[in-house]
Amino acid sequence: MLDEKDMTVTASVGAALRDEEGAVRSEFLQQVSDAIERNDVVALRELAGELHEADTGDLIEALDPDLRARFVELLGSDFDFTALTEVDDAVREEILEELEPETVAEGVRELDSDDAAYILEDLPKQEQAEILEQLPSLERAALARILDYPEDSAGRRMQTEFIAVPPSWTVGHAIDHMRETVDLPERFWELYVVDTAFKLLGTVGLDRLLRTKRPVPITDLMDDERWSVHATDDQEEVARMFERYNLVAAPVLDAGERLVGVITFDDIVDVIEEEAEEDIKALGGVNRDEELSDSIWTIAKSRFPWLLANLMCALVSAWVISQFEGSIVKMVALAVLMPIVASMGGNAGTQTMTVAVRALATRDLSDANSLRVVRREVIVGLINGVGFALIMGTIAAVWFQVADLGLVIGLAMICVLTAAAIGGIVIPLVLTRLGIDPALASGPFVTTVTDVVGFFAFLGIATLWFGLK
Repeated sequence: MLDEKDMTVTASVGAALRDEEGAVRSEFLQQVSDAIERNDVVALRELAGELHEADTGDLIEALDPDLRARFVELLGSDFDFTALTEVDDAVREEILEELEPETVAEGVRELDSDDAAYILEDLPKQEQAEILEQLPSLERAALARILDYPEDSAGRRMQTEFIAVPPSWTVGHAIDHMRETVDLPERFWELYVVDTAFKLLGTVGLDRLLRTKRPVPITDLMDDERWSVHATDDQEEVARMFERYNLVAAPVLDAGERLVGVITFDDIVDVIEEEAEEDIKALGGVNRDEELSDSIWTIAKSRFPWLLANLMCALVSAWVISQFEGSIVKMVALAVLMPIVASMGGNAGTQTMTVAVRALATRDLSDANSLRVVRREVIVGLINGVGFALIMGTIAAVWFQVADLGLVIGLAMICVLTAAAIGGIVIPLVLTRLGIDPALASGPFVTTVTDVVGFFAFLGIATLWFGLK
C-alpha cells in the first residue's frame, strides 16, 4: 500500500514521463534507453522504478524492441510484472520469450492469480509448463486450474484469492481472521460463507461486517440472494450481469457448485473494453487479435480475406452497372451522379448496421423488439430518403439543366436510403439467427445491397424515364 509520500513520488515521476498530450516524452525515453544500453541499474531504477504499472506498460511499448527484455531484467525486483498486462499481446509474448523461465516465475508469483494467468495464457503450452514448474505447488495448481478453463470464460478471468468462512463463525471470528492472516487478497469487498464441502451458502459485504457487533453470527449478515457465476460461463455474459445488477464482485463456482474463485469489477472493465474493441475491429474487417505492434506481413495477411470479400461484392455492383452501359454512354450525367447514389447508400447502411450490431452485442435488440426496430429504421430511411431526394434532385436539375434528371435521382435516393435501412438492420439479425458474428460478416453484405439497389434504381429509373434503350 502506497503512503502519501510514495504517492507524491509516483505522481511526479509519472509527470516527467508524459508530455502535454499524454504521450511518453522523447527526452525521458532517450534517458531510459541510454541507461539500458549502459546497463546502469541505478539510473534506470531512479527513472522508472517508481512508475505506475500503466505508465511502465506505455514506456515498454515506446522502447525499441531490442531493449524491452533488458529493461525488465535490469529492473529486477523493482519491475512490477503487472505492467505486462498493460501492453499489446505481441509485445508481451516477445518479452516473455526472451526472459528466463525462473525470472518470469518469480515475477508472476507476486501477482494476483488472474493477472498471472493473463500474462501466461498466450504462451505455448511447453513454455507455460516450464514457468509453472518454477512455482510452489499450491500456486502452480491454482494457476494451472485457471489456464485449463476455456478462453473468454469466467474461469480465465477469476482470481483464486478470496476469503471464505464457515457458517458457525461470528463477526468477531471473521474480523480476527482477517487481522491475523498474512496472505489475504490485496483488495476485497465480500466474504464468502461456505459449508464443509466448500459449497457457497451466501455472501457478506465488508461494509455490513464492519458495522456489526462482534458476537453476531455471520449467518445473520449473509445475503442469500447471491449473484454467482460458473467458471465456464462466457465472460461477455458475466460482464452483462455485472452491468445489469451493478455488482462489484461475484463468486465463481465449478461444475460441482464449489467456490473456486472470484471475479471483480476491474476484470469486467477489461472484458467490456476488449469486447467493444473486437466489435469495432470486426466492423472494419480487422482481425480481433490485430495489434499495433504486429508485423507488416501479419497485418497484411489478416486483412486480405476481408478485402477479397469486398472485391467480390464490388464485382457484383460492377456487373449491375454494365447492364446499363448504353444508357451511361447516351447520358454522361448518369456516370457523374452514380458515385453520389452509392456513397449515400453506403453511409446510411453503415449507420444502421453499426447501431444494430452494437444493440445485438448488448442484447438490447432481440426477437421481442426486432419488428419494432426494423419498422423504425425503415421509416427513418424513408424520411432521410425524401429529404435527400429534394436536396440532390434540386442540385442535379440546376447542375445539368435537366429538370427530369433531378426527379430521377430523387426517386433513386428514396430507394437506396430505404434499402440501406432495411439491409443495415435485417442482415445483422439474419446473421445472428444463423449463428454468424454480425460484426464480422455484415459489412460486405450491406455494402452489396446498397450498391446494387442504388445503381439498379438510379440507372433503371433513368433508362425507363428517358427511354435510353
